[in-house]
Amino acid sequence: MNPVSAVMRRELRSYFVTPVAYLFLVIFLVLSGILTFYAGDFYERGQADLQPFFVMHPWLYLILVPAITMRMWAEEAKSGTLELLLTLPLTLWQAMLGKFLAAWLFIALALVLTFPLWVTVNYLGAPDNGVILVGYLGSWLMAGTFIAIGACMSALTRSQVVAFILTALVCVLLILAGQPQVMDFFHGTLPRQLVNAAAHLSMLRHFQAIARGVLDLRDVLYFLLSMMGWLIAGVLLLDLKRTR
Repeated sequence: MNPVSAVMRRELRSYFVTPVAYLFLVIFLVLSGILTFYAGDFYERGQADLQPFFVMHPWLYLILVPAITMRMWAEEAKSGTLELLLTLPLTLWQAMLGKFLAAWLFIALALVLTFPLWVTVNYLGAPDNGVILVGYLGSWLMAGTFIAIGACMSALTRSQVVAFILTALVCVLLILAGQPQVMDFFHGTLPRQLVNAAAHLSMLRHFQAIARGVLDLRDVLYFLLSMMGWLIAGVLLLDLKRTR
């Protein structure tokens, strides 16, 4: 069996051994419905689409994804199974990729389970289903970046709580980086070029473009390269631990 596939299967099974996975799915689905139809002013807008649904995703992921990824490597290090895992005939990159793919597929499952919302919107009106499909893709790509950051932070520490806090902190910084209020605050103290460069790192900026139905290659590359960069950083951190 391919080492990456073996690690991915192991991780997926571990999610459903405990109630954590089921709790995550229930919370995600309940909050998605509440935030879409009530907090998102779905009925007041008078427009049948899922924009209120996608607008809430960064904030849902900000809490729920770190809760999934915090145990990814921190628990292995704390329980002593990290040393055992590293003695198996697989590379650090294969182990990291397997764990990442397991979490990413789990998020994909959570998104698939929100399909009744899509059906409801089509029942209430005539939305542009192409835009909705692209929005789902953008949400999944953004979730992948959250997971990659979480994997890196989990590789950095033995504490799940610290991994959770660090992941949430990095993610919220990347979400807020492109917000007008933040940019206006730093425009007077930092060079304009630096502020504009930081704005391009904003996850929210790239996700919102995709959620509107504009599938720009630059936005897709942003998420793919971000995932790759954070996963490589996580592998380097694990390698430092192994060589100590």
